[in-house]
Amino acid sequence: MLPLSLYVHIPWCIKKCPYCDFNSHAVKSSIPEIEYTNKLLRDLAIDVTQYGIDRPIRSIFMGGGTPSLFSPEALDRLLRGIGQQLTVVDDVEITLEANPGTFESNKFQEFKAIGINRLSIGVQSFNDQLLTHLGRVHSGLEAIKAAETAHQSGFDNFNLDLMYGLPGATVESSINDMVTAIGLAPTHISFYQMTLEPNTYFYRFPPKLPDDGLIDDIQKRCQEILVDAHYQQYEISAYSRSEKQCRHNVNYWQFGDYLGIGAGAHGKLTQTLPNQIARTVKPKSPAQYLADSHEHGAAKLIASADLPLEFLMNHLRLRSGFSLTAYTTVTGLRPDTLEPALSQCLQQNLLIKQDNRYYCSKKGWSFLDSILEKFMP
Repeated sequence: MLPLSLYVHIPWCIKKCPYCDFNSHAVKSSIPEIEYTNKLLRDLAIDVTQYGIDRPIRSIFMGGGTPSLFSPEALDRLLRGIGQQLTVVDDVEITLEANPGTFESNKFQEFKAIGINRLSIGVQSFNDQLLTHLGRVHSGLEAIKAAETAHQSGFDNFNLDLMYGLPGATVESSINDMVTAIGLAPTHISFYQMTLEPNTYFYRFPPKLPDDGLIDDIQKRCQEILVDAHYQQYEISAYSRSEKQCRHNVNYWQFGDYLGIGAGAHGKLTQTLPNQIARTVKPKSPAQYLADSHEHGAAKLIASADLPLEFLMNHLRLRSGFSLTAYTTVTGLRPDTLEPALSQCLQQNLLIKQDNRYYCSKKGWSFLDSILEKFMP
């Protein structure tokens, strides 16, 4: 059976950031955390019954929004309710996304006490001027204190999010961000380029971003610093200490299965191969999601013709690449369904074959979209 994870979406934030295209909503009054927690558990119960879930959960990821706005009591009730409905492995990875503000970091110790064992802290930058440009509500000092509080609260596994290519950023400011982050000794750093996504404020009113040459220089210099500090790049934008990769995200990228509960949450569930692999999505609006209705959300089967692209757009993000055995195991398709595109990518040095595994070359990782286009049905 494929590994199974659980994603929980909590859609509220203190403020909607101008670059954010996630399903997040600024808090206007109070968060209905009791009502929403009840709905999450009902949502899960319906999925468990509808899809006949009998596999253990290997990871739980609470994302948003800003899930750390919820009280430890509400999250404790949520986790206990999940454990009553599903088998959870003893060494389950439970991640909570958190912002660095004082309000959230004061709860870190309580989060640890209820079983959350991994934090993902949305720092983005330690530079106050850049944070202001991004519309963030925390300061650089608060970000530093949040990481220190994570250590003090007993978290031996946490991620820091850093963005590069920010409005007003320089090589020097970006290097300082990276050096500061590494100095806080996280086990994982997500380092990704800012992009102007549709349906965001920045997309409608674009800020002036660094030019491509400067962005490439920033990326190269910071990656060198990460390597020197013994962070291993295991995915396009993910770097970790040894054995500290994010189990939940790796399951996504290996085309594993996951339940998705909460407003706008997505899931992917395999029942039979290759014709019964479904993508699920829940109502996006928090009000609609909370409404007492019979609408549970939509499920759509992935066409067999789309599976090669679906598989590769995930697996090729990983440095470990993929094997043809893994391809057959999770899709149910024969290896020759990847041809002739697979051979073309090898001939063009976009992919490399070694020890019966296929990897992106350095050129291929830079032109991943070009690779994936070859596998479109």
